[in-house]
This record gives sequence, C-alpha cells and structure tokens, in this order.
Amino acid sequence: MTRVVVVDDQTLVRHGIRSLLEITEVAVVGEADDGRAALNVIAATEPDVVLLDLRMPRFDGIWTLARLRERGIDVPVLVLTTFDDDTLVLDALRAGARGYLLKDVTLEQLTRAVHTLAEGGTLIAPSITDRLLRAIRSGPSPVGPDAPPVQSLTERELEVLRLVAAGYGNREISEALFLAEGTVKNHVSMILLRLGARDRTNAVLRALHEGLLG
Repeated sequence: MTRVVVVDDQTLVRHGIRSLLEITEVAVVGEADDGRAALNVIAATEPDVVLLDLRMPRFDGIWTLARLRERGIDVPVLVLTTFDDDTLVLDALRAGARGYLLKDVTLEQLTRAVHTLAEGGTLIAPSITDRLLRAIRSGPSPVGPDAPPVQSLTERELEVLRLVAAGYGNREISEALFLAEGTVKNHVSMILLRLGARDRTNAVLRALHEGLLG
C-alpha cells in the first residue's frame, strides 16, 4: 500500500482527502497544516509521496519544497492545489515538485498520480503542461546566456533523456525501460519543462551544453 502525507491548511480538505483515499490502495500516514509541521511529519513517517498545497499561511508549499531539498529529503511531492497560475507551476517544478494537479481531479486521477510518483514517475495535468510548453516555445533560446536556468532531473528523467538523445521515439523508450507510453510522454514533457526546451532536439542541445549526458 502506498503511504502518503497530506499537507493543507484546511482541516476539511485534509479530512476529505483522507476519507477518499481510505477506499483505495493509498494510506494517509500523516497530516500537516503548514510547511514547518510537514517537515516534522515527513521525517517521522517517511511516506512514499507527499500531497502538498501551495497557498498556506506562514510556511507555504514553495517554502516546504525548498526546505526538503536543503535537507536532502528526496520524497516525491505531488502539488495538489486550486491554483493553475503559470508562475506558481514553474516555481513548484523548479523547487522540486514531481507532479502538479488541480483539486478538481477525480479520485481515480489522484490515486493514479500518487502511484505514478511512488514508482519514480512524474505527472502534470495535461492542460497545464500544454500551456507551459507553449510559453517556453515562445521564450528565449534554450542554449546561451539568455536561457532559463536548468532544473534538476530525476534518475528516471535522465534515463529517458539519454534515449531521446540517441534518437529513440516514445514507443521505443517505453519498450526499453518497460514503461507505459503515456508515462514516457509525461517524462518527456517534464524534461522539456525542467530544461526550458522548446522540443526534443533543443532539450538534447541544452543537455549537452549543460553536461547532463556525460
């Protein structure tokens, strides 16, 4: 059973998520109402995934992601929020979030996302991904002094990136890594977002420029 911690300042939301997840193969092993409390709960329970709200008083979601990174706590974080502002999404991804969903998702979509992150994957709501990629494609060149900063890639994302660099398509990557093709597509989208790349070719160029491919 996948174990999660729910971090949200609204008690009713936390209890609602817990009640819904209790009928699935996901167990809520801890709750917190802000980032500082979350750090203590995460350290005590060592969950497989953290469900994190962004807008909280005192210590918000971005603060929490930054502290987790500083402390070397590599727990997958799924942002679950009502806000789909592009700046917030990018800030969360840059701070280390591996997933981003809005609170209007179905229980099936939420549990699928939790399991995906627990297995080392990444997942962002498709509507948000498409919008961010369009914004990136209209932005500065992904290589050079005006390029956006590169964000850390997970080991799985680096594996996918190496195969992309070798010319593999999504189906070939899925077969090579024993992943669903949809999961590979999610990884590629996240790689583009983290590298600030407009397409797969530019992602490879950026990775080479940054020395990510060895």
